[in-house]
Amino acid sequence: MTEYQVPGTSLYPLRNMLIRAYQYLIAKFDLDGFRIDTLQYVESDFARVFGNAMREFALSIGKKNFFTFGEVWKDDDEAGIAQFVGRDTDTGDGLIGVDAATDFPMRKRLARVCKAQDPPCVLAQEADARREALKKIVSSHGDAGSFYVTQLDNHDLNERINYPGWSGQARLALTCLMTLQGIPCIYYGTEQGLDGHGDRREYVREALWGRPDSFSTTHEFYKLVKELSELRDRQPTIRYGRQYFRPCSGNSWDYGYSPYLGGVTAFSRILNDREVLIVANTNTSQEISVHVVVDRNLNQNGKIWDLLFSCDPSPTKPAATATHGVYRTVQVTLKPMEAQVLGGS
Repeated sequence: MTEYQVPGTSLYPLRNMLIRAYQYLIAKFDLDGFRIDTLQYVESDFARVFGNAMREFALSIGKKNFFTFGEVWKDDDEAGIAQFVGRDTDTGDGLIGVDAATDFPMRKRLARVCKAQDPPCVLAQEADARREALKKIVSSHGDAGSFYVTQLDNHDLNERINYPGWSGQARLALTCLMTLQGIPCIYYGTEQGLDGHGDRREYVREALWGRPDSFSTTHEFYKLVKELSELRDRQPTIRYGRQYFRPCSGNSWDYGYSPYLGGVTAFSRILNDREVLIVANTNTSQEISVHVVVDRNLNQNGKIWDLLFSCDPSPTKPAATATHGVYRTVQVTLKPMEAQVLGGS
């Protein structure tokens, strides 16, 4: 099937009926998007046709930003996910696919890094693998942010990012999630501190609704997500910017991505002439002070950095930009499980 056809005139009548049914739902209930379950198991040509049919129908009724994203569970296959986002350059048929896919590779690595189960360098390595997979699909380094729905939790895992004794790691992970490149997705109940964990999926499908006052706007995680969402609104750089993982150094001489459990991860978001820097200490017990590389062209010696956000209630403000050898850096001191978001004045 290479194009959308009117039901009754196609060799694929069931596909066309499905397309018509979901177009009806858009019109009937004023929907703004679809999450497509297990997209990777749908015939690839139909997946592309379906996404395009939803987009074109939405445009025909005045919806210019209708969004479709698919569940593509490939923890270690960036190229496999790239088949479902943007223009698929591998098949040669020129069809536009769905808008985005769930970001399972980064979810897996982000959760494990923030729990100090993997070293921070794996995040930078994953970003490099993604850039390679998307080099024929995106037109600029910043485009990837529109193609991936980032997450920490979902209904098919055996444990949430937050469970008893791990709230510090959960706050750290949520801060990284909301500032990493991509479209952040909060699984229901995460913002209410649900902490199910066990040996099967039902442990993360706890009932939240149906009891009095089940949804609290004063829970610490709700307020954290709200504050981070407002930060994204104020900082277009976090929503649209290019992303670069940054080398760090404890001695201002040896720089690299931390290969140690409980190390520091740092990444920049850059949009036009503005850089926002995110630095996170995944160590659960030790305060860490590191020099972090920043863009040499955008940050002069002596530049003062504003502390835009910290997941710790009493953070230490960063030092001014300085030069160490070939690098331009800023020194950041972080408490255990603290993430800071910094912007230049």
